[in-house]
Amino acid sequence: MHQLDSALYNCEVAYKNAVQIKDNWVPPYILLSLGKVQTELGNTGLALSYFRQTLAGITNDDDVICDCYLSLAQLYKKIEKQDSAIFYADKSLALARQSGFYNDMINASLFLSHIYEGKNLKHALLYSNNVISYKDSIHKMVESSTQETYADFDEQERQREIEDAKTEFKNRLQMYAFAGITFTLLIIAFFLYRSSRLKQKAKQNIEKAYSELKLTQAQLIQSEKMASLGELTAGIAHEIQNPLNFVNNFSEVNNELVEEIKNENNIDEIKAIAEDIKQNSEKILFHGKRADAIVKGMLQHSRQAKGVMELTDINALCDEYLRLSYHGLRAKDKEFNADFKTDFDESIGKINIVPQDIGRVLLNLINNAFYAVNEKQKITKEIYQPTVFLSSKKMGDKVILTVKDNGNGIPQNIVDKIFQPFFTTKPTGQGTGLGLSLSYDIIKAHEGDIKVESEEGRGSIFTIKLPI
Repeated sequence: MHQLDSALYNCEVAYKNAVQIKDNWVPPYILLSLGKVQTELGNTGLALSYFRQTLAGITNDDDVICDCYLSLAQLYKKIEKQDSAIFYADKSLALARQSGFYNDMINASLFLSHIYEGKNLKHALLYSNNVISYKDSIHKMVESSTQETYADFDEQERQREIEDAKTEFKNRLQMYAFAGITFTLLIIAFFLYRSSRLKQKAKQNIEKAYSELKLTQAQLIQSEKMASLGELTAGIAHEIQNPLNFVNNFSEVNNELVEEIKNENNIDEIKAIAEDIKQNSEKILFHGKRADAIVKGMLQHSRQAKGVMELTDINALCDEYLRLSYHGLRAKDKEFNADFKTDFDESIGKINIVPQDIGRVLLNLINNAFYAVNEKQKITKEIYQPTVFLSSKKMGDKVILTVKDNGNGIPQNIVDKIFQPFFTTKPTGQGTGLGLSLSYDIIKAHEGDIKVESEEGRGSIFTIKLPI
C-alpha cells in the first residue's frame, strides 16, 4: 500500500524479535524486505548494506537470492549505475534459469529489456523476446498438464465402461464437471486479461510520474547549484579584486617608466628601466591569469551539464574554495568572524576529478562548518575561538580530505539522516537540504567515500576519500 513508514517499522520489529530469539535463518529474509523499503525511501546506502547482508546470510534458497540480485539491480538503476544494474540482473537471470524459476526469469528479462531500451535496442529486443518465450513455456506446461488430465479422464471412462453398467451416468457427470471447469477457466482468463490491462495502464501512469519526478529533481539540483553560486559571488569579488589591483598598479608604474625612458639618454639607465618594465609586465600577466582562473572557476561551478574528468591540483582547489567561502560569508554578514587553518600534503600532486563538482562539495562542507562555528559563537558565554580546519593527506592510492570545525556538533539521533535529500537542521529559508545529498552523490560518482564523525558540543569532522 506504499505506507513506507509502517513497512519500515514492522520490518525493524520483526528483525529485532528474530535476533532476540536467536533464530539465525530468519534475519536475512527480513533484511531483504528492509533493503526494498530503504530503496523506496531513497536511502541507497542502507539499502545496499541490507541486500549484501541478505546474500551473506542465505546460501540455499535460490528463489530469495534471485529476488535479492534483482533488487540490487533495481537499486543501482535508481542511482544511475547502469553497469552494476545490468551485472546483478544478469546474475538473477542466470540463477533463475539454472533453478527453473520462470517468474524470476520473466522479471529479470523484463528489467533488462527496459534498461537496454535507451542503450542497445538489439539487447532490449532479445530480452523482450525472452519474456515472451518464458511466458509461452508456462502456458505450454499448463496445456500439457491439462492434456494429461484429459487422458486420465478417458482412461477412467473406459475402465468404468468395462466394470460397471453405470458408465453412461458417470460420463454425463464428467461432462458436467468438464463444463464447469471450462466455465471456470473462462472466468479466470477474463480476470487475467482485465488484470493485465490494469497493470499496463498503471505502468504507463508510473512511467509518466517518474518522468515528471526526474524533471523536478533536475530543477531542484540546478536551484541548489545556483544557490551555491550566489554564495560564491561575494567571495569571488573579493578574491578577484587583489589580482586586478596588482594589474592596475603595475600598469600605472609601467606608464611612468615609459615616460621616464623617453627623457633618458644614458643607455645603461635605459636598459635598467626596460628590465623593470619587463618584470612588471610579467607580474601583470601572472595576476591577469589569476583573475582569469577565478572567473573560469565561477563559470565551471555554474555549469548545468555533467563535467569532464581532468587532472587537478587538489590542494590549490581546497585553498581556493576555502577563501571564497570565507570572504563570501564575510560579505553577507559583517559580524561574521572566524579563523581557518590548513594542512596540505604537498606530495599529492594532481588527481583526476571533475573540479567544479568537487569544488561544489568543498564549498558546501566549508560553508556548513563556518555556519556551525558562527552559531556556537552567538550562544556561547565562554572564551571561544571559532575555527575551521581543512587538510589533505595521501594514504596509499587514496587522497583524504578533512573538513573539521569546533562548533556545536550534530546530535546523534539525526547524524545518520544528514545525507538524505531535503533533510536540514537550518532554519526555514536558510537551507534546501540538498547540499549534503548532492555532495554524497558527487563523491560516489567519483568512486569515493564521504563520512561524518560528530560529538555534541565539540564539533564535527567530515572525511572524503578519493582515488588517486
